[in-house]
Amino acid sequence: MSLAAGQVGKAASLYLDPAGGTPGASRLPVSSGPAAGASRVPLAPVNSVINAAILNVTPSTANAEIIVENHNDSIVNSPARLPALVRLSPPPESSNDPTSQALDHIPAKKRLGRPPPPLAKNKPKPLGVKPVTGAGVKKRRVPVRVSPKRRYTPTSSTREGGSRRATNQQQSNASQGVYPQSIASNPIDFSARGSYALGFQQIQEAAKKDKKLAQMGIEKHLDPPKNGLLVPTLVPVAHEVIDNWKLLIKGLAQLLHVVPVFACSECAAVHVANAGHNIRDCSGPTSSQRRGSHLWVKGTINDVLIPVESYHMYDPFGRRIKHESRFDYERIPAVVELCVQASVEIPEYPSRRRTQPVRMMGKRVIDRGGYVKEPDKATLSSPLADLDTLGACERYPPPTPEEVPKIAQETMDAYEKVRWGVTKLMREYTVKACGYCSEVHVGPWGHSVKLCGEFKHQWRDGKHGWQDALVEEVLPPNYVWHVRDLKGTPLTGNLKRFYGKAPALVEVCMHSGARVPKCYKPMMRLDIIVPDSQEADMVA
Repeated sequence: MSLAAGQVGKAASLYLDPAGGTPGASRLPVSSGPAAGASRVPLAPVNSVINAAILNVTPSTANAEIIVENHNDSIVNSPARLPALVRLSPPPESSNDPTSQALDHIPAKKRLGRPPPPLAKNKPKPLGVKPVTGAGVKKRRVPVRVSPKRRYTPTSSTREGGSRRATNQQQSNASQGVYPQSIASNPIDFSARGSYALGFQQIQEAAKKDKKLAQMGIEKHLDPPKNGLLVPTLVPVAHEVIDNWKLLIKGLAQLLHVVPVFACSECAAVHVANAGHNIRDCSGPTSSQRRGSHLWVKGTINDVLIPVESYHMYDPFGRRIKHESRFDYERIPAVVELCVQASVEIPEYPSRRRTQPVRMMGKRVIDRGGYVKEPDKATLSSPLADLDTLGACERYPPPTPEEVPKIAQETMDAYEKVRWGVTKLMREYTVKACGYCSEVHVGPWGHSVKLCGEFKHQWRDGKHGWQDALVEEVLPPNYVWHVRDLKGTPLTGNLKRFYGKAPALVEVCMHSGARVPKCYKPMMRLDIIVPDSQEADMVA
């Protein structure tokens, strides 16, 4: 320690003495004359300060003196002299700890306990970090998706093998490492909700009027059949509809033995010809693998006349159908249920005929005549044998060639009468339809069965979005491509803009010899000549 103190004192005196020929002499100004002595710095106070600083220095190890001597020797022997602060600093400690050695090489900005460096502009931002471009930046508005339109076509699972194909598709996706949550579903039409039978403004005005009357305690005025009573002028219309419905099913089942009908096993496409068309517009689950080509199979009567069923209720103004009690009610065609509530008597499906009207105040029923238990039904083998399309082709034999044109014309007329009658009945009797799926219910209000599986059904707990139904929802037309020659070449996608369309039943009856009504001729494009594939490019 004494040796180190001596060396430091000697070095300080050399820097503080301006008279010697040391480098310290050039740092202090030297003046001549009588004032020269005043410019010199007294050495005694400086030496005392240096000695005090030396005594305060505590070596970090027991070998500090040896390290300082070696350090001073290296300084003396070195050609360039180091500053005094370097020599006064404590000696470096040697450590064999790999952690401390690793920290010496880590930059200060990347050590633990410090914030991360700012993100570069050209690098992608991590999840959750929002880029800020300026003080006046406005938030982007994300458009809200609304419910899709109703579709009047059955899903692929309704046909035979639909669930089996879906299971095989899920298994193949799982084997490839692709799961349902990462599969892009079919494109959905996120347009407005299904069309309303009345204008939305009219619906709002009627609801406000009913609410105002209810707040004033005034009973709501109801006319038949809104009050549960029958409409005498619609009684013959209902009987005419049910008779033509039977004739329609019988004639269509006989014509399907003569006219070939094909249906796609993956989607709801139907084609009336000797072979399926080549238009690639399939929207099935495996359509991407086939590039939109259809998988044609033999069609049935349900592909031409789409069945729309509804729950049969003995009292439409009674208790609503709950989800737990849905199996206590039978499902029959919606057209038949509409005719039953409009005065048609079917022993297997009775309906309550009221003599006193139902009274309502707002949306609340104040008098419905009490709840009446449904009577026992008549037990028959097949109550809906003539009113349902199930197994119709097996019940009726194929007609003779001479009877085909007559049957086709009768079927066409029956179809038009059924549409006319259903349209007239739905103007008075209430029919509800779901705005998301194809469910239909005949009655003043919808049921509470939670079976809706369409767009955002989780938000509604599977409940249907009821609104007034349209005629196309109770009796779907199911449009198909119009073919002029059943035995001609299949339709191609290049000439799709020259083809027309028509309801499947009208197409079947037309190829059987029936006259086409005037209302269907414009959409069938009968006045357009379909060019060849080579001439299509020259058409303007």
